[in-house]
Amino acid sequence: MNYSKDYFRKHLQEKILPFWSRLEDKENGGFYGYMDVNHNLDKKADKGMILNSRILWFYANCFLTLSDDPNRGEYLRLAKVAYDFLIVHGFDRENPGIYWMVTCDGEASDSTKHSYNQAFAIYALSSYYDASKDADALRKALELYHLLEDTCFKGDGYEEAYLRDYSGLVENDKLSENGVIATRTMNTLLHIWEAYTELYRVLDKKGDEASMVAKSMNTILRIFIEKVYSEGNRRLEVFFDDEYNSLIDLYSYGHDIEASWLLNRGIDVLGEATDSNLKTKTEEIIDVLISHVYEQGYDKIRHATMAECENGIDAIQKIWWVQAESIIGFTNGYSRNSGIVEYKQAASDIWEFTLGNIVDASPEGEWFQEKDSPEGEKFPMVSPWKCPYHNGRMCLEMINRLG
Repeated sequence: MNYSKDYFRKHLQEKILPFWSRLEDKENGGFYGYMDVNHNLDKKADKGMILNSRILWFYANCFLTLSDDPNRGEYLRLAKVAYDFLIVHGFDRENPGIYWMVTCDGEASDSTKHSYNQAFAIYALSSYYDASKDADALRKALELYHLLEDTCFKGDGYEEAYLRDYSGLVENDKLSENGVIATRTMNTLLHIWEAYTELYRVLDKKGDEASMVAKSMNTILRIFIEKVYSEGNRRLEVFFDDEYNSLIDLYSYGHDIEASWLLNRGIDVLGEATDSNLKTKTEEIIDVLISHVYEQGYDKIRHATMAECENGIDAIQKIWWVQAESIIGFTNGYSRNSGIVEYKQAASDIWEFTLGNIVDASPEGEWFQEKDSPEGEKFPMVSPWKCPYHNGRMCLEMINRLG
């Protein structure tokens, strides 16, 4: 049976891990930043720090999860490769924070400081601390946490894109799509929540730092409930102006199903430190998000989750990360409501669709980025956004969730 703990482990160990391990840049450090759909590697391509952070998170968690894997030591070594590159080349030596992009040999090529990028570095550094017990990794994660809270949190949320020295904001084109430029986004808020969840998990719960992170997480929950969640639309709105006015009629099925389990994970990790009223409302929202994605975003003929719905029109393409998050999200939905067997079946069916349509069947391939693109586009196998975070994490989650 493909929808099983053993099969997800096999897929991770035999497909995803070998692919990314071959991308280690032994000359310049870190991992190569671009490979096209035909497996042509560009060794001179710039290296995105989001990609690097996600690779760091991935290998650290493979080390933590695959305790009986004979290659476990290699996973920790590769995590350190990503960690060293992030510390030496990703961190700005003159100003706080992580660059957006560096050249293949580690010089800043895009010095934008983005809250989303800082969040992924926190996420990765926290996991690496757990795997390696390197106290400097935790210190760096806390340094970025304080940067987000002391510099980027303004008004009722996080400002997003800054100049290198944080002397001013720049246009948030990196986290804006669909013809709008947003000053606040659901996506950035979600991944700050995700990062703080991992940071809180590894902190000493009796310490002052944990209390501060818990307070920040409760604040983020309140923002999700009061500003981001639309009760009338039964979804998270996506792009906002500075006052949280939604800029577009857009339903991101992938982000909603991802948010459903990330919010769930966060309140579980936060435990008794979660404000009880916020927890009750968040639990309600989680169930609504799962239900609504299943009703509206899950293609029950193709057995895959669609990308999004803009102005009432569904985008037909099936994107790799959306399928990965849907497998986790519907599995989590079934664990929350075991009477809704349709969720478990959807997760299994999406996995079968993914194996047949998204996974690259070639011996050295990984996952294609997209299926059913209306323009017939051929997207890269590796890019600043194409990484082992979604599909690798899905396998790790399923290993932990399935008996």
